[in-house]
Amino acid sequence: MPEILVQYEAEIWKAILETFVMVGVSIIAAVLVGLPVGTLLFLCRKGKLLENRLVFSILNLLVNTIRSFPFLLLVVFLIPFTRLLIGTAIGTAAATVPLSIIAIAHYSRLVEQSLLDVPKGVMEAAVSMGASVKEIMFKFLFVEARSGLVLGLTTSIISFISYSTIMGVVGGGGIGDFAIRYGYQQFKTDLMIYMIVIMVILVQLIQFTGTTVSRMIDKR
Repeated sequence: MPEILVQYEAEIWKAILETFVMVGVSIIAAVLVGLPVGTLLFLCRKGKLLENRLVFSILNLLVNTIRSFPFLLLVVFLIPFTRLLIGTAIGTAAATVPLSIIAIAHYSRLVEQSLLDVPKGVMEAAVSMGASVKEIMFKFLFVEARSGLVLGLTTSIISFISYSTIMGVVGGGGIGDFAIRYGYQQFKTDLMIYMIVIMVILVQLIQFTGTTVSRMIDKR
């Protein structure tokens, strides 16, 4: 192992853990909130099962507004809300708030798109069989869209890792923040390159895993 990595081993592991915490909380928020929001966006569209122009318009506006924010500005804009919710605007826990919000908006849109890709005949068949909305969602739509949902989550996770590098602005830490503070600002280019390599490997592993799982569960 290169000497500089040994020298900063403790700090590197701490940065990796911080990245995992930020991304992990974002994934949980995306699945627990983003998936239902995206499903509701789909169901409330014109011509769908729960057609509701008001609900669709409100959710669509919220998702579009959050996604249109430059992430750094979103982080700064949410500082008062983060302080109210967490008690502080500094640290890894505080960094999870804006990351979770962007995660929900990002994944909900991908969920909506995955459900829109499901053939219309699937829903028509489910309705003709007398299935309830809940049954249509869990036994038909999610089953047919499962491959796209996994690929969407994979894409989202990679985006969350990218966003996490910005969280040094609020003291969130992570690999990106470590690379900037210990590598770039201290003119240790080799250390910065090692951190970039770690990020690239992490992203490649996530993409490979997501693609493999998606291919395995795709029965179409």
